[in-house]
Amino acid sequence: MKNFELFLAQSGLPIFYIKIGLGFLFSFLITFFSIPTILKISRKKNLMDEPGIRSSHLRKVANLGGIAIFYSIGICAPIFAYELFDLYKFLFASLVILLYIGVMDDIVVMRAYKKLVAQIVVSSLVVIGSDIRIRNLFGIFGIYEINYFVSVIFSIITFIILINAFNLIDGIDGLAGGYSLICSGLFGISYYRLGEYNYPLVILSVIIIGSVLAFLYYNLSNYRTSKIFMGDTGSMLLGFLLAFTSISFIDIFIDKKLPYVPRYHLQSAPVVAVAILILPIVDTLNVIITRLLNGKSPFDADKNHIHHKLLKLNLSHRRSAFYIILYYLFVVSLAYYLRHINVNLLLLIIVLLGFLGAYIPHFFYTLKHLKNTNN
Repeated sequence: MKNFELFLAQSGLPIFYIKIGLGFLFSFLITFFSIPTILKISRKKNLMDEPGIRSSHLRKVANLGGIAIFYSIGICAPIFAYELFDLYKFLFASLVILLYIGVMDDIVVMRAYKKLVAQIVVSSLVVIGSDIRIRNLFGIFGIYEINYFVSVIFSIITFIILINAFNLIDGIDGLAGGYSLICSGLFGISYYRLGEYNYPLVILSVIIIGSVLAFLYYNLSNYRTSKIFMGDTGSMLLGFLLAFTSISFIDIFIDKKLPYVPRYHLQSAPVVAVAILILPIVDTLNVIITRLLNGKSPFDADKNHIHHKLLKLNLSHRRSAFYIILYYLFVVSLAYYLRHINVNLLLLIIVLLGFLGAYIPHFFYTLKHLKNTNN
């Protein structure tokens, strides 16, 4: 890779910015030109998503868009952000396992326990093998440094929750893709501001953005022949990568007392990470609580997600996704503005605002229903 960097240096431009530009360009183009082939194969082999109880679409749609996202990231990240794969040896293996499980589930629908076992394996690989874990809670609930064993278990559970949570918000066109753009953009900007040591994570974030932008071109298409979903392959992959980037973000603010590692301090770092990922976290918790209160299994399919509530207001997929993302951008902005207040108070504010966003659509639906009843 040193020869590759020497080649890039011949342009006279900073290597980092060349990697950013090429990473974005190639990730976008690879996804953009891969999806038409995937669409063609999906139609020919009838590998389509059938409308079901949780579905918000009425016709069969190809759902293997996640393959193109993996293909793009799997090529571009090891080339332009190779330092990550040198440092975290099990990262690429985890992505390949998720690809296999996701494609299997999108085509033949895997049993839930098999998916869970695979997610435990993947999470264990990066947490134990690559040491990507939550080591410190910075005073949340009075907890600071965490015991190694507790840290490993907590981190594995965090990975599994975020992988599945991101999968659950993928219910309408543009939401999972759009939200992953926002999250990657926010983490990417944060890594950039934190200095050169974190540049490989900036490049990874840009590669994710390029790939997802190309996917959204097809996902938001008005033509049936061009529309595609990311499927479990895409949502699990993006959920995993966002869990990886969020834990890496928190880890930056832990002083490792190493001479070559810069020292930063932000006590609210875990809460800021939670704020960036607040939509999938709150949506999942809200749905599970609602199902339990109704005497149902938390694994039963229903239409209690935030996006389903907005669709009941007769909003389009695009408008629903836009309003959800806009609201949670407001939550992230507030978290950033209040980042220096007490960490527990900030967490309480973010969680309350997160759940408020989940019930605002229900409030408007009730008002609309009462108005129609009175008329």
